[in-house]
Amino acid sequence: MNTRTLRWLLGRLFNAVLVLWGLVSLIFLLFYVLPADSAQMTLGQRSDPETLREIRSELGLDLPWGQRYLHFLKGLSPLDVVLTEGSKVPIPVFKAPSLGRSYQNRREVVGMVGEAFLGTLVLAFAAMFLATVLGIALGSWAAVTASRGVRATIMGFAMSGVAAPSFVVALLMAYVFGYLLAPWTGLSMTGSLQQLDALNGWVWVPKNLLLPALTLGIRPLSVVVQLTKDSVSDVLAQDYVRTARAKGLHPFRVWWKHVWPNALNPVVTALSGWLSSMLAGAVFVEYVFGWQGMGKLTVDALMVFDLPVVMGVVLWSGLLFVLMNILVDWLYTVLDPRVQLEA
Repeated sequence: MNTRTLRWLLGRLFNAVLVLWGLVSLIFLLFYVLPADSAQMTLGQRSDPETLREIRSELGLDLPWGQRYLHFLKGLSPLDVVLTEGSKVPIPVFKAPSLGRSYQNRREVVGMVGEAFLGTLVLAFAAMFLATVLGIALGSWAAVTASRGVRATIMGFAMSGVAAPSFVVALLMAYVFGYLLAPWTGLSMTGSLQQLDALNGWVWVPKNLLLPALTLGIRPLSVVVQLTKDSVSDVLAQDYVRTARAKGLHPFRVWWKHVWPNALNPVVTALSGWLSSMLAGAVFVEYVFGWQGMGKLTVDALMVFDLPVVMGVVLWSGLLFVLMNILVDWLYTVLDPRVQLEA
């Protein structure tokens, strides 16, 4: 890694820390000014003043908001200072960042977010794989085909996919393929990648991934089709492509070396944005299909005002967006050497 790249990377990481700090501060402030009582929601209707005071003290809700905020930031920090036995000078030590414990089940938020993230990660990558492969193939076909009917059909499908709301598509997919056609498809309306079986315990059910992945991938697929078609059409009209063909290069080599590397920059940008959004939690799709992921975890936590879980999901989602943007900026330089990194 050269000096220029290292300087650019350090600058982006510093900006990422500022963005995440601002995000955490904003979410904490919003929850502090809301009138809801986390202790009351934890106990439910069967609560008395003495128990409420004990719960507030256990959760730290009786502390001033500034002190609670500092405790939360201290938990997130990878550095801490400890005073060892026989020493009067605090010593800095490294520690694993902590997001606190859930108000509802007292589990570590890091573990809860990690489990939910794995489910969303599998779903998002499956959806993006379908969107990328099919989108580039259909977009390239629409750019080179001489048939107006084929091109109109492909682009009409792309426009329909962008216009359709996610929750509508999810409900239609679940009803049609998971209910009406279930005897032929063998699919169910709800289910996650792992399910609890009465005889075999936790079992893997890969078929449950199909409908959520197709539903989640329709909109990015439509965007990729349109971007690929326009970008490939522009690249095919360039002089260097015509020169490569005139030299007698194999068509596959022309596409692999000259067309796709120069045409996929806008596609990479679109895919990065969609992937970040999916990893942050596809709320409607996960809820309709009963898929255990970050979106469902967020909604469940919001319903009971579980502040640490919501802040953990938001912070993790913001980190994903920031890291994805840094990765895409670097990937531009790989796909197109004309793009230079700037701090």
